[in-house]
Amino acid sequence: MHASSRFRQAIAERQQAQLYRQSALIEQYQGRLLQLAGRSYLNFSGNDYLGLAQSTEVTAALADGALRFGCGSSGSPVLTGFHYAHQALTDEMRDWLQMDDVLLLSSGFSANQLLLHTLPAAQDHLLLDKLCHASLIDAALTAPCSYSRFVHQDYVALGNKLSDQANAWVVTEGVFSMDGDSPDWSRLTELCHQHQAGLILDDAHGLGQCGEQGRGSWADAGVAPQQISALMANFGKALGGQGAFVAGSQLLIDYLRQFGRHYVYSTAMSPAMCWAMRTAVQVCRREQWRRDKLAEHIALFRALARQADLPLLPSATAIQPVLVGDTNKALVLSEQLKQQGIWLAAIRPPTVPRHGARLRVTLSAQHEAKDIQQLINVLRSLW
Repeated sequence: MHASSRFRQAIAERQQAQLYRQSALIEQYQGRLLQLAGRSYLNFSGNDYLGLAQSTEVTAALADGALRFGCGSSGSPVLTGFHYAHQALTDEMRDWLQMDDVLLLSSGFSANQLLLHTLPAAQDHLLLDKLCHASLIDAALTAPCSYSRFVHQDYVALGNKLSDQANAWVVTEGVFSMDGDSPDWSRLTELCHQHQAGLILDDAHGLGQCGEQGRGSWADAGVAPQQISALMANFGKALGGQGAFVAGSQLLIDYLRQFGRHYVYSTAMSPAMCWAMRTAVQVCRREQWRRDKLAEHIALFRALARQADLPLLPSATAIQPVLVGDTNKALVLSEQLKQQGIWLAAIRPPTVPRHGARLRVTLSAQHEAKDIQQLINVLRSLW
């Protein structure tokens, strides 16, 4: 079959299965509000958990960074791409996370590829939680070692697999992006310690919203930095920007700097964005009221949703999935919500398991109590 015919057939099959994706053209973003085609919507589908994407302090730092350092880094970080702004952000991150060193990358997807392609040796084995992000699954498929997956949050299964593997790396998320739950940290770290397994943590959705100064889900649970072999998170969620990082021991980061192809052969982050993200981290650390407000909104949403008998998953984070099951029903609900002025996307397979379609509500410090009440009222009337 010619490639173009294959492409058309694959797209047609996806459309028929109601899994076809399109990008919505956002004309204006105002945190809790989106504007599309001249109409304003309450936004419950973003990842701007602390409202920093529109922070005047952060946007001013981005403009200042562009004027001082330029928009582009000009090259790989090992050639001409590592500027003063990169070092300033790295220093801020090290102090914030209380880790030895930090490596900056262009995206979270790239950072996860870097970790799973570079850290394990051929004789090692990767053990991924079943609900790990696509970037981790794709990386494991092409890693230089074997891999397997264990049932989500099943630590008996994980323990059994670790008993069979001499050189293992456990890979998990701090806040799972589709379910909003977190690991049982005491059991997870004890298993890794018992079996001398490395722990690779993707805390993209935990950074900023969890823990003292927003250090992350691991810090919120009292896990010491030394218990995590490699920490990855990005700047595109609670910090409101773009790019990613890996943090860990001096030895680990130096090894990645020497042998990590995704780092060595990629153009470095924009120095202007680094300057903005340094400010975002500083705001995140000192403005606890943002996390307090977010926690209030999470508690309010869950209380009202329970009163409305909505089928929630057990999440205590900004990610609050309302389980629908049927893909068509989820799409219909999402469209009906839009007609009522609420932007809440339906999440469908293959992003979630078959029969696991859902409305993935994401909350922000920028929301107001009346926004959440309106969402619940409309959901109750449609359900």
